[in-house]
Amino acid sequence: MPIFIVSLLIQIALVVHVIKTGRNFLWIWALMLLPVAGALAYVFVEILPELLRSRTARTAFRGARRAIDPNRDLRHASVTASVTDTVAAKARLGAELALRGDYAGAIETYRSGLRGLYVFDPTLLLGLAEAQFASGDAAGARASLDALITHNPDFKSSDGHLLYARALDAEGNLPKAESEYRAIAAYYPGAEAKVRLAQFLRKIGKNAEAAATLEEVLKIAELAPRHVRRAQAEWLALARHELGR
Repeated sequence: MPIFIVSLLIQIALVVHVIKTGRNFLWIWALMLLPVAGALAYVFVEILPELLRSRTARTAFRGARRAIDPNRDLRHASVTASVTDTVAAKARLGAELALRGDYAGAIETYRSGLRGLYVFDPTLLLGLAEAQFASGDAAGARASLDALITHNPDFKSSDGHLLYARALDAEGNLPKAESEYRAIAAYYPGAEAKVRLAQFLRKIGKNAEAAATLEEVLKIAELAPRHVRRAQAEWLALARHELGR
């Protein structure tokens, strides 16, 4: 295809974009009178900043950056924690270590921040519990969450609540685990809690209720927007698998 035709098609596409997105109509004159310079200016001034603000673009950018330099975030978190020694810095470093499977390092980092005025800081205690559970220490995770609940009664975390149910389950405290799974499944923002509840119900022999719970998950997903289904794809696939589909 001749370069002139390609340039014209790009020009038309950008003019249509100006109209559809409600941009300043002066861009149309720029695109018509200065096809190349106008197109480049429009892309850099209007389109690229919008793309970089989107969650998908930011996620892709972070993924690419991590692929090029996988330890960049860890180095930055480590330096920040050593310089500032704040709760936020400790929490970020602990999360970076846990993300890489260094649960022992994460646990040590979280515990190092739990002192003085912050001995019962909820963010650090929740991070500690997550690292403990991931390392196989369900009892330790439950104890950390108990401390969090006792000393921070107004702190709310749906992920923390779900982790509490899972820790109780792993410890073998099935009656209490069932109660917590049911409570978190009623309000958790996503399919994970209901799927985990269904798995637990099947584990204790309540197969009919487990199947009904999974069917409810899939029925809700059918009515959800596409982006919600994409975000919940892992749990929806697991729900289907549990149902034998």
